[in-house]
Amino acid sequence: MHTDRERCVRAVQSKDARFDGWFFTAVLTTGIYCRPSCPAVPPKPENMTFHPSAAACQQAGFRACKRCRPDTSPGSPEWNQRADLTARAMRLIADGVVDREGVPGLAARLGYSTRQVERQLLAELGAGPLALARAQRAQTARLLIETTALPMADIAFAAGFSSIRTFNDTVREVFALTPSDLRARAPKSAAPTAPGTLSLRLPFRAPLNPDNLFGHLAATAVPGVEEWRDGAYRRTLRLPYGHGIAALTPQPDHIACRLTLTDLRDLTVAISRCRRLLDLDADPVAIDDALRADALLAPLVDKAPGRRVPRTVDEAEFAVRAVLGQQVSTAAARTHAARLTTAHGEPVTDPEGGLTHLFPSPEALAAVDPETLAMPRTRRTTLTTLVRHLADGTLHLGVESDWADTRARLLDLPGFGPWTVDVIAMRALGDPDAFLPTDLGIRRAAAELGLPATPAALTARATAWRPWRAYAVQYLWATDDHPINFLPV
Repeated sequence: MHTDRERCVRAVQSKDARFDGWFFTAVLTTGIYCRPSCPAVPPKPENMTFHPSAAACQQAGFRACKRCRPDTSPGSPEWNQRADLTARAMRLIADGVVDREGVPGLAARLGYSTRQVERQLLAELGAGPLALARAQRAQTARLLIETTALPMADIAFAAGFSSIRTFNDTVREVFALTPSDLRARAPKSAAPTAPGTLSLRLPFRAPLNPDNLFGHLAATAVPGVEEWRDGAYRRTLRLPYGHGIAALTPQPDHIACRLTLTDLRDLTVAISRCRRLLDLDADPVAIDDALRADALLAPLVDKAPGRRVPRTVDEAEFAVRAVLGQQVSTAAARTHAARLTTAHGEPVTDPEGGLTHLFPSPEALAAVDPETLAMPRTRRTTLTTLVRHLADGTLHLGVESDWADTRARLLDLPGFGPWTVDVIAMRALGDPDAFLPTDLGIRRAAAELGLPATPAALTARATAWRPWRAYAVQYLWATDDHPINFLPV
């Protein structure tokens, strides 16, 4: 979008928050860059230049605005609605892969050469993977500086910097303040938090309807792994350097997020996975406008706009749970998952006492004697085949997955039909166009609305909803009185 100068100027002049994260405005006369909704008086159009990423602004020599804090904008919706090289690379960078494995590791995961990845990112984002990861490290450092009392040396390494000097130089360059100055300017926390616990705000593009989002997560929560408590969805997280617990509470203009981590180096990854779980980088206005074009869907959208697709923090976990949920009720699926978790999950300590385990890893499940699994033989075969392929690496589910290729691989496994593959595509892979025409709830909603009720006819009609059919699914599901559609009390 940053190449459409006229549209960008209009967005800046109207302070349109819908475009935050889509592009960044660099001001030639001040040397700062801002989000489109910056509350300051808009600069003259001739003094504006536009960039596709914060990293591109920083590479061009601009520093972040101290007023609108563009580094805290929601992420670009582009990276979660596409499956091409750039989008997959951006999802991996957000997941901290460059910090852990370097650019060669990023390229290897994507199946391309380092040069190809760097060239593609430079062409579309104006910055290479190192610069993009550096911008993310700066944002993580700022968050730790402002929300914790950690020594600066600990913050530097937790944020992914290789040295204190690099940390200091980057913070000064990006924010035009020293780390100590940033801490002095930060509002003081009213309530101290336990060691290893961080409280932060996750921004999103309005509107956001929390009912189906949190309702679905709470209604399907696996005891010991997830829970709804005191207005918050809480769950355990398996992270690269340790584990964590996330507590997510919907607020009118943000998601309150409380993270308890065994290793602060996992902060960036934990934030990325929580945002992905709640689909916070979506552009609800664009999605809802597209779905409103169908006269039968329009009343559903107008009644409760801003529905998101509840996703996952662990793609392999979700695939296992999708198999456990085949042809059984939500309660039965939870029971099966809870048994597996108690028997084979990794115990964790929850300071608040409600969570007990990480969901079992594919490796742990692959070692289970199939005869001990209390489920029909055919589903047992489906589950054991899935976890074996996940454990030995012949099937990989991650943010970098190619959606079409992964669908084909899943369909080759025994017991994987269209419904299971599409629900994994929708909630684990993040495909915004995944559709469930055979789902009983969808067919019932379609019949009530006057939409075609047979899978083939409904799929044909849903062509007009592309590329947002996964969101249409949320609106159709919402016509039912199932607990997944209601924010828990």
